Amino acid sequence: MRRSLAGVALAVTSMVALSFLIPLALLVMSLVKEQGVNAAEQRAAALAPVLTLTTDPYALRESAASLDAAEHLVVHLPGSGALGTSKAPAALLERAQQGRESISQEIPNGWICLQPVVLPGDQVAVIENFVPEAELTRGVKESWAVMLFLAVGLVGGSVLVADRLGAKVVRSSKRLAQASQALGQGDLDTRVDPMGPRELRDAGIAFNAMAHRMTELLAVERELVADLSHRLRTPLTALHLASERMAGTPESARVEAAVGELETELQAIIAAARTPLAVGPMGQGLLGTEPAAGRASAGTGASGPRCEAADVVRRRTAFWSVLAEQQNRCCTLDLTQEPTAVSLSDDDIAAVVDALIGNIFRHTAPGTPFGVQVVRTAQAVELVVEDGGPGIPEPDRALSRGSSTGSTGLGLDIAQRAATATGGSMRITRGPLGGAHITVTFSLAASAPSGRRLRRPRTSSRRRPAWARGR
Repeated sequence: MRRSLAGVALAVTSMVALSFLIPLALLVMSLVKEQGVNAAEQRAAALAPVLTLTTDPYALRESAASLDAAEHLVVHLPGSGALGTSKAPAALLERAQQGRESISQEIPNGWICLQPVVLPGDQVAVIENFVPEAELTRGVKESWAVMLFLAVGLVGGSVLVADRLGAKVVRSSKRLAQASQALGQGDLDTRVDPMGPRELRDAGIAFNAMAHRMTELLAVERELVADLSHRLRTPLTALHLASERMAGTPESARVEAAVGELETELQAIIAAARTPLAVGPMGQGLLGTEPAAGRASAGTGASGPRCEAADVVRRRTAFWSVLAEQQNRCCTLDLTQEPTAVSLSDDDIAAVVDALIGNIFRHTAPGTPFGVQVVRTAQAVELVVEDGGPGIPEPDRALSRGSSTGSTGLGLDIAQRAATATGGSMRITRGPLGGAHITVTFSLAASAPSGRRLRRPRTSSRRRPAWARGR
């Protein structure tokens, strides 16, 4: 491409230079010749007044000597020879004398000018001025050389400029091609520095946006796989407890083996989804369906997903309370009386509750008590889950996705991203029961266009609640 651009510049500039150079060269040659002829005619005309006054050869020679190129001036007097060496053809000389005609004509080896002068007695003298060919072309070659030098410089300069511009375009194109190839081979970190013409800069900017969006989509997909796999652990825990109740039966070993195999597969899926990608912080929303900022913005308006957090917490705690009773865990539930509308769907809140309570069942011994509480503040809804286990020794590390020791590390991350999606937050401390005390804060959703606030009766229970035993 670079060579092609230089070749195009060479061809175009050469054509332009030749189109000006050839006419200009001919014009210079014509001007020099014209100047030589005019000078010869002027010298002949300057000697004519002297000839009308005197025909003395000595006086005429003196007058001719005072003019430039006197050696080429010849005076033809009537009845006598020529004063000087004549170069004029006899026919032209006779024509000038007989016809009294001024003649300026090209002859071999130069140019001849014949100027007739009428003397007293009706006699005619002729002044001859011969211009050698060298005089007619004096300075032409030098002028041509200068013009040729300028033309060559112009062509060379244009080719050099075209080559530099072509190099910049080619360099930008090569970098874009290399980046595309690297991206196609899986290097998601590759980016280009937009450079070159505006079109290539736009292409570089579009490539960077495409690569960034691709990494976002891949990260969203991997997080979705990991989070959905983590959700499957909730029914898997129930299957574990069911298999424990079947201990001693012929089917127990087969069911336990199937459950163990399923758990192994889920663990492999989560581990594969957590394999580091060459991406930066994405800020995705809950389950990676959209960026957190976008979810938070959507949740603050009257439209978008919304649910009563307390209702979802009540239903999911009812599910877990059955498993808690089988493991002799004391379960308490405390729900606020105020409306708890948040900008998340029922499934999102359920995923948070299942992740937090499921961690208690997986990481604390049977018989460990836990409690769930929903509190309404002025601008937020707080979900509090605490237990009587050993607690979380490194809260900051536990909140980093995939870095928790002894687990996949996705449960707390699901809860944290759900809170962040509404503009809330999450914190981990040590609670009154002696174990982890996790507070997930959800920002309240905007009030619905119509409807009145409902007050919910405050519910508190120990072990398995009465409303749970009735299900």
